[in-house]
Amino acid sequence: MSNQDVMNTYTELTNQNVERANALGELSLKVAEKMATRQMDAMNLFLEQGVRMMKLATEAKGYSELYKGQVDMAKDMTEKLMAESKANLTLAGEIRDDYRGWFDAAMTDLKESNTAVRNAVTA
Repeated sequence: MSNQDVMNTYTELTNQNVERANALGELSLKVAEKMATRQMDAMNLFLEQGVRMMKLATEAKGYSELYKGQVDMAKDMTEKLMAESKANLTLAGEIRDDYRGWFDAAMTDLKESNTAVRNAVTA
């Protein structure tokens, strides 16, 4: 193998590494966007809960009505948070699978790259 062939091999491997790094960056950006969306959804739940609590506090006719309203709101919020937790666990599984897919593809490329380097050096 000529020096030009060796340099072409290294150039190709460098380009593959850059592509892998870009793919990881894109995957991480996608994950960050999903997580930010989930966090905003959770914050909106708490803000809505606060608004409902203030409305209840100002409109309740007495302590009994306020207490019953708080219990109902707590139950409702607990159910919503459980649903959010389940959705977040599902999202975490998807993210894990996405990163695992990227890693498996990178390892396959790396094995092929090692073979290419070995052939370039020993030829």
